[in-house]
Amino acid sequence: MNYYLQKVVDDKNILIGGVDEAGRGSIIGPLVVAGIAIRQDRVVHLCDIGVRDSKRLTPKTRAGLFAILLRMADSLCIYKIDCNVVDENVFFKRLNKLEAETMAYVIDNINADKVYIDSCDINPHRYKCHIESLITSKSDLYCMHHADSLNIVASAASIIAKIVRDGEIQEIRKTYCNIGSGYPSDDKTMQFIRNWVYEHKCAPHFARRSWKPLKHMLSEL
Repeated sequence: MNYYLQKVVDDKNILIGGVDEAGRGSIIGPLVVAGIAIRQDRVVHLCDIGVRDSKRLTPKTRAGLFAILLRMADSLCIYKIDCNVVDENVFFKRLNKLEAETMAYVIDNINADKVYIDSCDINPHRYKCHIESLITSKSDLYCMHHADSLNIVASAASIIAKIVRDGEIQEIRKTYCNIGSGYPSDDKTMQFIRNWVYEHKCAPHFARRSWKPLKHMLSEL
């Protein structure tokens, strides 16, 4: 999935962007990267409507903010990375590079003047340099750990990524009811995967075979 929106913006107003992901550590479902850009003079309104790191919001509050953010966005890009692509990149030990490449694509499509990025790399400067080598836009990048808590536009991006990711999990849940949250820390999720592997002698097509718990189960077949 690749969703893209861009509005015409007054040249006197610079665009502030934020980019974040949801689902990186999940064993079920896609990794989603979202980017949003908003005119600098309207960023203050994100505070007014209660935007913050998506993890600090209830599902109901996230859903309400998501609808508002879609209307407020001057540009928006959402990119979904399927499990098989994640697996291929984990095999070659390049998950961080995959995420950087996806973020670079998103940054080029939101066309913001300044972009705040949540770094998945232990070294944010290295991650920033990698993304800068990939983008074609002239955006100024600010890369940091916990950007979704430290910068409100990155917080907005975290809400969008989380809502889209949760929607993908809900679609899987419509067919396979007892999948839990999709994370390895969730006993319900892991019991679902164990039952699936025992019954079908393979991994679910919507699960990441490269994750250690599932690799271990498959190795015992």
